[in-house]
Parts: sequence; C-alpha cells; structure tokens
Amino acid sequence: MTTAPLATTVRPEDPRQPEVEAMLRAGEAFARGLYSAEECFLLPVEHLAAPGTTVLVARDDSGAALGMVALVEQEAGMGELKRLFVDDAARGRGVADLLLDALEQAARECSIRTLRLETGTLSDAALRFYARRGYERIPAFGPYVGSATSVCMARDLG
Repeated sequence: MTTAPLATTVRPEDPRQPEVEAMLRAGEAFARGLYSAEECFLLPVEHLAAPGTTVLVARDDSGAALGMVALVEQEAGMGELKRLFVDDAARGRGVADLLLDALEQAARECSIRTLRLETGTLSDAALRFYARRGYERIPAFGPYVGSATSVCMARDLG
C-alpha cells in the first residue's frame, strides 16, 4: 500500500454539502450492491448532521474530498463508527487509515473508551481492514441484533 499525500487533511465538516453527499450516495450504492435494503444500516445525512455525531472528511491539497467517516456518540464511554467510505480514485493511498486515526482521536477527546462498528459478512476488505486495526468481533448490538449479514466489531481505545 502506498501512503496518502502529505497534503491530505482530515477535519470535521458538515455532511450537508455536495461532495460529502455524493460519497454517501456512492457508499449506499456499494452497500446495496451487496445487501438488501433491510440489511443496510446506513445513517442518512440528517442523522449525520445531528448533535452527537461528528463527520470527518479527508481532502487532498486541491480541496477534493477523498473519503469520510462518522462518529456517533452513544451511552457513556461508547461510540459507533459509521459510514467509512473512500473514493475509488483514492483507494490504496492510506486514506482509510488517516480517517480511522482521526476518528479514534476524536472519540478519545469525547471520552469514548470503546468504539464499535457494524459491517457486513460480504465486506471482506472492511473485515480485514478493521481486524488489522485491532478491532475484534463482538456480539451484535442495537439495531444489528438478529441481522444474519451483520458483523459487529469493537476496539478498546484505552
């Protein structure tokens, strides 16, 4: 894997902007290509813009959006990673790692000690990525209980 350009920045942004909404649509299209609508647990832009949710966007030195991820604050000490997406043109450049690094730091700053996520049984690249980053499988939680295609994972942020 090559690394992202040094000029890549990751910072909180409002998800209600064309480039971010385009990434959300692309991520939804990808998920719907693998899973039925009932098996897709994608937060809409309105929920991503709500209090208690932070959306981080990676941009290159020209300002083009490369990827995004969201942190949803939950009960005390818990948070959920949602909507990690990297544009096809930016894949293989370390953007997902930069986004996850920034998300984990934002979680720590919110006193989140455990970060959870849900991905799917057919999302092999995501499963490998999260395992490489120290996330371990956990029992299903929240809306994922009973979903045959959900894989829940978590990491203690110490």
